[in-house]
Amino acid sequence: MAHTMVIFGASGDLTSRKLIPALFRLFQRGKLPPNSRIVGVSRSDFNSEAWREQLRISTSGFLGADFDAQAFNAFAEQVHYFSCDINNANDFPPLADFLGKVEGGEKADRVYYVATMPQLYETTIVQLGASGMACDSQAARRIVLEKPFGTNLETARKLNQTLQKVFREDQVYRIDHYLGKETVQNILVLRFANSIFEPIWNRNFIDHIQITVAESVTVGRRADYYDRSGVLRDMFQNHLFQLLMVTAMESPARFTADLVRDEKVKVLRSVRDLVGGDFANCGVRGQYAGYLKENGVAAESPTESFAALKLHIDNWRWKGVPFYLRSGKGLSCRTTQIVVEFKEPPHILFGKGKQAIPQANRLVIQIQPAEGIQLHFQSKVPDAEMKIRQSQLDFRFDGTGNEKYSDAYQRLLLDALLGDASLFARNDEVELAWRIIDPIIAAWRSPAAPELHTYPIGGWGPDESGEWMDSQLRSWFDVCPVISG
Repeated sequence: MAHTMVIFGASGDLTSRKLIPALFRLFQRGKLPPNSRIVGVSRSDFNSEAWREQLRISTSGFLGADFDAQAFNAFAEQVHYFSCDINNANDFPPLADFLGKVEGGEKADRVYYVATMPQLYETTIVQLGASGMACDSQAARRIVLEKPFGTNLETARKLNQTLQKVFREDQVYRIDHYLGKETVQNILVLRFANSIFEPIWNRNFIDHIQITVAESVTVGRRADYYDRSGVLRDMFQNHLFQLLMVTAMESPARFTADLVRDEKVKVLRSVRDLVGGDFANCGVRGQYAGYLKENGVAAESPTESFAALKLHIDNWRWKGVPFYLRSGKGLSCRTTQIVVEFKEPPHILFGKGKQAIPQANRLVIQIQPAEGIQLHFQSKVPDAEMKIRQSQLDFRFDGTGNEKYSDAYQRLLLDALLGDASLFARNDEVELAWRIIDPIIAAWRSPAAPELHTYPIGGWGPDESGEWMDSQLRSWFDVCPVISG
């Protein structure tokens, strides 16, 4: 079966920086399915040759020394362009005819990748339905949507309702590139393919879990969007909750898309509801110094650029184990990591005084920048009687031989083309995530909101975040990437 990927928003930044380089690398590595075509769609007045040349320049700049001009020439033969105004219903029948010609009249599976502004998602969906382009009676038709998937529960539901009128749920692929990262997928393997980890992955052995997504950059040119969104909408509802679900989910009976997503949804359904004073005590809000001076930020904006939350998952496995989630802009470094902090030894045999203070074992799963796993454990100091120290074992994901493994977009684009939805979000998953975040946002915008703390750029957020953890007899794992790139 032939495959066609139709990219709406072909002249946008996402297409040139992520989608086309990822598709090109798949082609280079021989992983792009045979008879694949890529059709860019936008309002810009291009023809296919002009778009190919623009992509050649942008892809060369993105890949640098890894760019192969000869390979790109061969890849470009599969690349086409059609000028279309998404808001104009009359442009869609000609687009359908163009796709038919590109496919040479043969049956071809199609993926419609909506890489436009979110405001155009619903219009694109409606136009595809009205023009008959969503019909999959002859070949598969799928649609991929980028985040943000709504801005709250109400808008997410409205978008889902629009989708359901045109596409079945099994045709819809809601993309979160975090799920395409090797380390995120390897969490499932680490847990469910190793008998040494799964028996201790529960409340009996784990004290708490930290999930951190730290960014060293400030809001920059995204200030106008970010001030309307904030860190809870921008990072927690999608990226951090995806990591939470993968970390906490039960094993599916089989590794299929529906069964994996069923288990992820159960995690969100088990998150304890926050009520009353919980909203003031469940976390810490912060805003980096200078945020209010960013171009596009309201003069007295209450928007958080940093947030830390404590959530509880009330089920048999996790009852009583707090999950600490935090993310922020302008922090010490760029890192995404999951820290599994095990319980302290019940009795210390070695050392005196400070040496006798128990140090818990810790598993650090680093998602980015370098992808890998580090295990912290106690060992004896050589030639020092029975003194102990913390040691670590490192495992890093590297390509095999000279071939680099797929980045997140390569994996997810290939899955969309082949119809594997395991690493994409389902409608109930998205709505449940908003159901958790919406009340927190509302409480943090109310007159009873907890204080918005200011923090300096280059640290780990407001000091109050550390004090909040200290009050619970725990501490943040404030370490920049434990595994170097």
